[in-house]
Amino acid sequence: MNSRDTRTVRSHHLCTGAGCRRRETRAGRGRRTADDGTLLCPDCRGELLTDLRQLPTLYRACGHLLDGSRSMSGPRERTSGGGAPGLPFNTAASDARREILTLLGSWAGLVAEARQVPRPDRTVEALAAFLVRHWGWLASHSAAGDASHELSATARRAARAADPDRDRRPVVIGTCPEPGCTGRLQSLIHPHSAEAPAVRCRVDPAHHWTGEQLMTLRRRMAAAPTATHPAPLDAAPTRTAWLTASDITRLWGVPSGSVYRLASLRAWRRRSRNGRTYYHEADVVRALSERRPRPAA
Repeated sequence: MNSRDTRTVRSHHLCTGAGCRRRETRAGRGRRTADDGTLLCPDCRGELLTDLRQLPTLYRACGHLLDGSRSMSGPRERTSGGGAPGLPFNTAASDARREILTLLGSWAGLVAEARQVPRPDRTVEALAAFLVRHWGWLASHSAAGDASHELSATARRAARAADPDRDRRPVVIGTCPEPGCTGRLQSLIHPHSAEAPAVRCRVDPAHHWTGEQLMTLRRRMAAAPTATHPAPLDAAPTRTAWLTASDITRLWGVPSGSVYRLASLRAWRRRSRNGRTYYHEADVVRALSERRPRPAA
């Protein structure tokens, strides 16, 4: 990152964020209008916050790859040839980790100096948490476009290093159910990944769901009225969802062995279809909401 000034934007402009640049160069579509007093549109502001939140996860994922034996989706199949003899080393993952740490440290330094606040510890987790706390200020800075591009590019390179075969393009899944919000919701995690999925609103990044919250989100989306089909006062409750063990593992981060153990101990209602077992959503949510939070890694 180059030297930055500390001015904030005072006038209205077209968005300079990474998302709008991709929109312009790849799809030939015009850039959106930036929020008042910033250089970023709501979508690009949300993407900036998402990148800050996911960089520590990508940093840890790349750390697991330094011996060349794992990807974010699981163990890699060992093959002969294609590398130097002896212990393999994933150069792309190492470079991605170094880039993440350097970039977060650079932007955190700008924020700390400009806002005259103490610098965070030089760890990826501390730097990212610091920038998330100051995200609104950074998004309103005259260098917000640079931050958006650099963080987006770094996150994408780290994702490719963590799993070159993975398609990480977000998938739009519906309209945000928050009152008064017109944003669209997008899924941030590939459906075949073992990583916990998340959903965020493209307009307001504070509208964010992960883990077991996704079940509540599903019900809210199903029950949300539309302009042409308002919900009746006596509307029936949303139909019960039935979850597989893999669904539960992905949503709550619970090992599959624990899922089967809880299902037996708590006598979860179940049904079988095409050789697969599905568990009643209410039983799963009740049991897992009672579990004590796992300590931070």
